[in-house]
Amino acid sequence: MIEITCNDRLGKKVRVKCNPDDTIGDLKKLIAAQTGTRWEKIVLKKWYTIFKDHIRIMDYEIHDGMNLELYYQ
Repeated sequence: MIEITCNDRLGKKVRVKCNPDDTIGDLKKLIAAQTGTRWEKIVLKKWYTIFKDHIRIMDYEIHDGMNLELYYQ
């Protein structure tokens, strides 16, 4: 299990525990359960890289304790 922190820069910071072999879509569903938003509206970024839903977390080399940027569309 790894812990990922997502910050939306509007004062909301979410910490989520997940497995490295989960997909980004699974991660978005965990974030949506904590924030109360729909998971389809969540966009996860790191710098200018937008993470796609069907790719696994470990394929993007996201490790324990990393911070991701949380946007809403």
